[in-house]
This record gives sequence, structure tokens and C-alpha cells, in this order.
Amino acid sequence: MALITTSNISRFTRIIVLCAAVLSAPLSALENDRIKLPELGNSSAGIISLQQEYELGRAFLKSLRGQVRTVSDPIIQDYVESLVYQLVRFSELKDRRLDIVVLDNASINAFAVPGGVIGLHNGLLHQADTEAQLASVLSHELAHLSQRHFARRVEEQQRSSIPNMAGLLAGIIIAATAGGDAGMAAITAVQAAGLQNQLRYSRLNEQEADRVGMQNMIRADMDPNGAAGMFEKMQRAARYAGNRPPEFLLTHPVTESRISDARNRARQQPKKIVTDSTQFQLVKARVAIAFSNNSKETVARYRSRLDNTQSPSDADHYALVLALTANGDYQEAQQVLQPLRSNEPQQIVYAIAQAQIFIDSGAADQAIELMQSSLVVNPGNHPATMTLAAALLKSSRPHQAETVLLKHSTIKPNNPSVWYLLAETHGLAGNIVGVHRARAEYFVLVGALDRAAKQLGYALPLVKNNHHTKLIIEHRIREIKRLEIAMQEL
Repeated sequence: MALITTSNISRFTRIIVLCAAVLSAPLSALENDRIKLPELGNSSAGIISLQQEYELGRAFLKSLRGQVRTVSDPIIQDYVESLVYQLVRFSELKDRRLDIVVLDNASINAFAVPGGVIGLHNGLLHQADTEAQLASVLSHELAHLSQRHFARRVEEQQRSSIPNMAGLLAGIIIAATAGGDAGMAAITAVQAAGLQNQLRYSRLNEQEADRVGMQNMIRADMDPNGAAGMFEKMQRAARYAGNRPPEFLLTHPVTESRISDARNRARQQPKKIVTDSTQFQLVKARVAIAFSNNSKETVARYRSRLDNTQSPSDADHYALVLALTANGDYQEAQQVLQPLRSNEPQQIVYAIAQAQIFIDSGAADQAIELMQSSLVVNPGNHPATMTLAAALLKSSRPHQAETVLLKHSTIKPNNPSVWYLLAETHGLAGNIVGVHRARAEYFVLVGALDRAAKQLGYALPLVKNNHHTKLIIEHRIREIKRLEIAMQEL
């Protein structure tokens, strides 16, 4: 997917600005007579309903996916989703229809979009020292959603000027996704226009999100000290960055008082020992390997770390396994992985690492057997299912892979990676109609609605003798056209 650049930022900005303008009206083109969800006791309900926020969020997510490189690694995606939903269980969020997107960007950043879209850069995973630090950022973003700060800001902005509010929103989103001077310039221009009241309101939002987010962490039995720790880490990064602070700080400025407040609130809680989950450490190792450009140098680095560390972690061993596999050193990777699997035989991440060694070394049938066994214990597991499909394709069994992925697409219908792999699988199985239909669903999820409709148009002549399938495809084309009109109106 193409990254956001200075040449296409204007189009992305226009989408966000128009979204804000549409949602500031009493009624929007996305609202209909059947869906009205007023918020009792919330003064913002008359301006923006939860359903309107949801539609805005999905329109944004489609545009985002089409313009920004995202992380397709199923293990990383699965972990982040699990952590977010663990926090959501203890949050005040009422509409829990969430989509989580991980962007392939080394900077420290995260954001929340109205309607339940949570985004973060894999750089945040890489830089967080503890799981509590990562959770503190996610809890903060969930608090923005649960307190409906976007709707409240629109209501506040109606007393001054909507274009300014829309410009601020556009600048924040661009900074969160593009990570360049364009976002800073947009924010600076709006601030220079005299939005002091808006800025004060935003600071109040941040304070409330800090407070609500920490309460959420405490209820989820996570270390509340993670918030202050993450703030301090970002503040140090800002000092070294000079005029280019981490993108997260553009919309979440960190001050000494904010760090002190977070530390004081954490001190008021009973002291207890909270350790990171194994999954967090393994995902951090996986992200570190993904950021490595030279597999030989990475292997040497982790060998040295294991040799020179008194008590190396399992995550360090796992990282070496990944580096060795990427470098084609399958025998050594197997030797390093074996003790990890013996110590934690139910750890599915290790099982997937073993399956990858089998796949890459030409033993795909063994990978298939291993993943099938893992899915008996963990039915529907996303990383295991995607690894099984890859193994089946490597073993020249595309029809079996089709069956696996078709079922999985009903479990993960909003995951572009599933549809992308399914389209490839249909092609290898000789199912041309399936190729077009899967490509269409992929294009819908990345905001390329015209290309989605074209794919289904290519499929129609191929099913002219299958009345039932023809009706289904025609219905889907109409749905896509309606969605295209709705997004154009935004």
C-alpha cells in the first residue's frame, strides 16, 4: 500500500475535514430513520449519535488503509486486539464495535478515531519498556472514545467556527498517520488563528483521558505506574529529537505536572507486583526483528546478547529463532526453539515459529499437522489459521487452503490480510469467480470502492448460468455503490 506523501495529503485532509463538517450538522447522510441512538444525559447526543461516529470511523479507516502501510503480521495483530479488548472489558465504553489497526511506522504514536477505531504504530510496541506502558497509551485512547471527546469538541466548536475545528482534527490525524511536518503545519496554522478556547478544551480532554485511562488500567489489574513511565520515556525522546518530537506528543503534550499527576495517582493505589505477559515480550521481539534489515547482522547481534547476558530472556531466544529462520539457518533455529517449546508446550507463538521453520525448510506437511493440532486446542486462532493456510499453499493444497480461509473470513470479515490471501488461494485453486469476489472484499476494506465494484463486474459474466450466485454478486455491487456514494458525501 502507498504511504501518505505531500502529494496526496491534501486529499486525505479533505476527507477528514468534510467528515467533521458533515457530523457537525443535526442530521447527516449516514443517519437513517431506523438508526438513532441518543445519549441520555449527554449534551452532545443531539449533534452526533453513536451510529454517526461509527460510520465516520469506518470511512476514515478505509481511507487510512488505502494510503498508509499497515502491519499484516497476524501474531502482532492478535496480541494488540487481545490487549485492547482486555482493557475494554473494564472501560466505560458503551459502543464496543472496535477496529484496531497497527501501522508500520517506527515512531511512537497512537490515536483514537470516533466510532471505535484504535490505531498505533508498531514503533510504540518496540519502544514501550513494559506492557503497562503500552496499556497506558491504549487506555488513554479508549478514554477519549468512552468520554466521547470528539462529539463534545464538535459541540464546543459550534459556538465558534466549524472550519477551525475541522482543520485541527485534520492536522491531528495527519500527524498521527503521516508523521511529518505537514501535520505540524496544519496544527500550527489553526492555533495561529486564535483557537485558545479550543486548546483549553483539548487540554481538559487530555486530563480527563489520563484520569479515566488510569482508572481503567487499575480495574484491568495492570500496573498504573506505566502511565508515568511512558510519559517520561516520551519526554526524553522529545529532548533528543530537538525540533522533531515524537508524533504522539503533537496531540498529547507531556509536561512535568502531567507526569507528576500520573505518578501521584499511581502512588495512591495499593502496591503489588505486576509482571509483563509472555505475549508482550514475544511480540516486542517480533517487532524488533521486523525492524531489522540485515538477517546476518541480526543473528550475530542476538547471539552476542545471549552469550553476554547472565540470564537471557525467552524473548531473546525467540528473537534469535526468528532471525535464524529468516537467514535460512533452520537447524540452529530448531535447536534454539526446542527448549522454549519444552518449557511452554501450549505457547502457540512457539508452535507457529516451529511451523515456519518447517514451511521454509521444505517440510510443509509437518507444519500442517502442527497447526491443525494447535487449532484443536485454540479453535479459530487467527495466527494459527493464517499459518495453516500458508502451509497448505506451500504443500500445493490450494483447495484445502480455500476451505480454511473461507471459514476464517466469516470470523475475521474486516481483516484485509485474510481476503488478500484468500484471493491468491482462489487463483491457485482455479476459482476465478472466487478471486474476483475476494479481491472485491479486500478493496472495500482499503477504501478502493471503484476497484471493488469492477472486480465483481468481472465476475458477473462468469456466473450467468448460476442464478443464485449472480443475485448475490449483484446485491453486493449495489451495496458497494451505496457505500461509495456515502463516502463521497463525507
